[in-house]
Amino acid sequence: MPRYRLLIEYDGRPYHGFQAQADLPSVQGAIERAVKGFCGETLRLQAAGRTDTGVHATGQVIHIDLAKDWNPETVRNALNAHLVTEPIVILDAQVAEGDWHARFSAKERRYLYRILNRMAPPALDQGRVWHMKKPLDAQAMHEAAQVLVGHHDFTTFRDLGCQAKSPL
Repeated sequence: MPRYRLLIEYDGRPYHGFQAQADLPSVQGAIERAVKGFCGETLRLQAAGRTDTGVHATGQVIHIDLAKDWNPETVRNALNAHLVTEPIVILDAQVAEGDWHARFSAKERRYLYRILNRMAPPALDQGRVWHMKKPLDAQAMHEAAQVLVGHHDFTTFRDLGCQAKSPL
């Protein structure tokens, strides 16, 4: 059973997060429906991480295990054809090597938070920036952020079933 590593991009505004939910639209649900439309398989994809409601992704990694050995370009193109009405695209598809897993093989996660600090609201970046009309005190923000820099123990923030090797 071949495993396909998919690089995805999406606008999270219409979704209630990445993770599939019974009665709410999600990124995972849309992609899994696209897989069903493409090859008829019902599956549960695996992701390197999940996003919350309204959060976008520009390079999230997921994987799917398919019964048939498809050309990766065919997988990418077919899924994109089935996602044409969704703000989700498959940027790249590759056959995953060995025991590679989207979640457990991930080496990093990067997040970008953008603040638009001006009176006028965003036109082109609407839904992609946090609009703040009042002037920001960059020095005070920098000073407050210093408590986050360094090595910290996040034991109190971990779920009981957390699979991370360390809380540090």
